Amino acid sequence: MSTPAENFRGLLDSLTRHGVDADLHVPGEITMALTRHQVDTVRNAYELHRAHGIPVTHLDADAARARVASPRYLAGFLDPTVGLVDPGRLVWGLADAAERLGVRVHEDTTVTGVDRDQGAVVVRTEWGRVRADRIVLGTGAFRGLLKRLALWTLPVYDHVLMSEPLSAGQLAAVGWEGREGLTDAGIQFHYYRRTLDDRVLFGGYDANYHFPGRIDPRLEQSPSHELLARHFFEIFPALEGLRFTHRWAGVIDTTSRFTPVFGTALGGHLSYAVGYTGLGVASTRFGARVALDLVDGRDTEVTRLQMVRRKPVPFPPEPIRYAAVRATRVSLAAEDRTGRRNLWLKGLDAVGVGFDS
Repeated sequence: MSTPAENFRGLLDSLTRHGVDADLHVPGEITMALTRHQVDTVRNAYELHRAHGIPVTHLDADAARARVASPRYLAGFLDPTVGLVDPGRLVWGLADAAERLGVRVHEDTTVTGVDRDQGAVVVRTEWGRVRADRIVLGTGAFRGLLKRLALWTLPVYDHVLMSEPLSAGQLAAVGWEGREGLTDAGIQFHYYRRTLDDRVLFGGYDANYHFPGRIDPRLEQSPSHELLARHFFEIFPALEGLRFTHRWAGVIDTTSRFTPVFGTALGGHLSYAVGYTGLGVASTRFGARVALDLVDGRDTEVTRLQMVRRKPVPFPPEPIRYAAVRATRVSLAAEDRTGRRNLWLKGLDAVGVGFDS
């Protein structure tokens, strides 16, 4: 299961086999250019996809706006292989399937530690202990159980708005008949989806890091939601006056290369896969395959991958970490405005930090 296509087919097979209704559909995804310099970004991404055998279609401004009407769209490309899923329904369905297979799910149970004990692993919780031969750690941004994960991951908050259902007139104004997933070619990008009841989910752009890696439910409401609303109506002025009925945020475990980090601990009795950078639905299935092979001590196609064997560049300690994150965010925002990469970002590229690492 080493290719994205194989991974996706495995996901489809699992959901079908276990009867999980997660609104999984494959309408494709369109990456839109919102600025002149993003037009070149879209063209380059289109050519890269084609070079890797993905049957993408390039869209000029007229073709892009024919699919989804926005005066901001200057170009785009459609990847027809992208599937979309309702993550809430996916999680509930997977939990039900796991319980039918005999798995016991313990929610709202804090794990306080993990230890070796006579060849086994003991997981300590606030309510009791679990003893196992091997365990897989997939705690995302919550990294306290294994201190080393703080070197490679940091928690950032991603923000989302959900609109009220669009009227027939509003739907006609924007088109979007194919329910394609939408995103844009900015480095700080937006993502948006049309739901089954014709709401618009609109999120992304800001990724807020709170000193010193703070995670707190009170951080889930933010001025970033007002920024998102302003961006939404800049993209869809025809929807001015539409109300947003829900707003939330979630904490994402990101790494310096924006792909997961894998490894083992406790003499190989524990494996971990963390650092999904907001791409969990697509990549956690792959991450689970890697983590299971690692904890079983298997030498497989996936465990031999360079991204599995090589760790990302570690983040510096605080307060340098916070300052570096702030400098990077300011630089990325400037690049989105101008299309030019400054010396700070070029330096990060040189040491292997970023999407190209």
